[in-house]
Amino acid sequence: MTKYAVYYLKNSFNPLNVPENITLEHGQMILARTEKGEEAMRVVIINEEISQKWENSKTKPQAFDFVRVMSQHDLQTLEDIKKEEVTSFFKCKELVEKHKLNMNLTQCRLTFDKRKITFYYTAPERVDFRELLKDLTQVFKRVRIDLRHIGVRDETSIMEGAGMCGQPFCCNMFKRKFEPINIKLARDQGMPISPAKISGTCGRLLCCLTYEYSNYINAAKGMPPIGSSVMTPDGLGRVCYIKFLNGTVAVKLEDGKTREYSKNDVDMVDTEVNIDIDIPMHNYNQDEKVDIKQLKQLEDDKNSSTGNV
Repeated sequence: MTKYAVYYLKNSFNPLNVPENITLEHGQMILARTEKGEEAMRVVIINEEISQKWENSKTKPQAFDFVRVMSQHDLQTLEDIKKEEVTSFFKCKELVEKHKLNMNLTQCRLTFDKRKITFYYTAPERVDFRELLKDLTQVFKRVRIDLRHIGVRDETSIMEGAGMCGQPFCCNMFKRKFEPINIKLARDQGMPISPAKISGTCGRLLCCLTYEYSNYINAAKGMPPIGSSVMTPDGLGRVCYIKFLNGTVAVKLEDGKTREYSKNDVDMVDTEVNIDIDIPMHNYNQDEKVDIKQLKQLEDDKNSSTGNV
């Protein structure tokens, strides 16, 4: 049964195959063999519940093979590699500019054994980097070079940072698959349609718009639409705003006063009520004036995630 695991790219949690005669400590730095080569990782001791879940799962994460515990010399080598990654990143960036390629270099990763160097990049269209690759082979000799195209959501997922909520990026911490997201999700939740408020660092709609959407849809059942005529315990009125999660409806009455009622205390009527209502901004009907193309770009999930990290 699996006892150890490691955190890898995008904080993915992967099992670690360790020989039975070796005991590791939680948090210990080790070398593990991945599809890219030998890489430095930090050990996590897992409990029986997680181990049992992995044993019974048909979609068990890819397991890595333990190589050895990192020595002080290895740790110093790792520091040097991190510095080399930064230098290599800017060397590649210079070559990209030299060839005038329409690609944005995101990150450079060098395996611990220095057998493979990976450059992650985003691009709005297919890039012919054959000439770039020729130059890179002259700079990085005896190293396998991988130019890997990723989407803008992937780009954010491999970068550490915090969202507007103050928490680490969801895509970096736990999110593995990106579902399609559209403006309707924001509208149905009564959010102001402002690009700055509903988009993430990646320039696409916030992934968290999907988290509570089903709750809003369920809460909206039985709610009268904004602007509709209703009968309340205090007489006729028009709905001016709705609080979905509270299950309450704000109604402006014929006497000009606005009161809140439970959705169970109001009934829609066919009578036309001549009452002017002011619809608050948070009910999304008074969205900020934004460029339609800008909104479409927020929704554009084509190639925003390639799963190529």
